[in-house]
Amino acid sequence: MRVSWAQLGEQIAACEKCRLCETRTNVVPGEGNPNARLMFIGEGPGQEEDRQGRPFVGRSGELLTRMIHAIGLERSEVYICNIVKCRPPQNRNPEPDEAAACLDYLRAQVALVRPRVVVLLGKVACQYTIRDQVFITRDHGRWYEQKGVWFMPTFHPSALLRDPSKKRDAWEDFQKVRDKLAELEAAAGTEGTD
Repeated sequence: MRVSWAQLGEQIAACEKCRLCETRTNVVPGEGNPNARLMFIGEGPGQEEDRQGRPFVGRSGELLTRMIHAIGLERSEVYICNIVKCRPPQNRNPEPDEAAACLDYLRAQVALVRPRVVVLLGKVACQYTIRDQVFITRDHGRWYEQKGVWFMPTFHPSALLRDPSKKRDAWEDFQKVRDKLAELEAAAGTEGTD
C-alpha cells in the first residue's frame, strides 16, 4: 500500500519498532526534493543529525554538500536519507534487526521520490539495498540496475574525512553520477521524438 509523504512522516516520527527509539533525540527521516532524479542513502544519523533531525548536517554533510555542488547540483535538488532513521549509539553501524525495522520506510521513500539514480554512501547502505557482498574499495563506481533505477556504491563522506586519499576515487564516482544523469535525461528527451 502506497503512503503519502505526510503519512510516512507520521509513521517514522511515532516509530518504536526497534531499540534505537529509546536513545534518539529526534528521528531523521530524510530531506530534499520529493521528486529528485538523484537520491543519496547513508547508513544512519550521527550526533548532529540526531540533534537537528536532519540528515548529513555535520562535517560529513558539509563534504557531501560540496560534492553535490561539484557535479552542478544544489542540495535542494536531491533527496538524502539513511537506512535507519534514528541514531545508533556512539555512531555504530545499525544492527541487522534495526535496519530491517526501517527498510519499509526506505522503500516507501524510494517509491515516493522515484529517483533515476541512487548513490549508496558506504558499505551499510549497500548491504541493505544491493546485496551483502559489495566491498566499497573494490566496487565503488560500479553501476547496478534494479527495476529501472541505477544504483552506485561509493565512499561515505566520513570515510573520506578519515582517509583523504580516497577523495580522488569518490570524485571520479561523482563524475560518473553526473554523466549517468545526463545520459538518462538525453535518452528521455529522444523517447518523445520517435
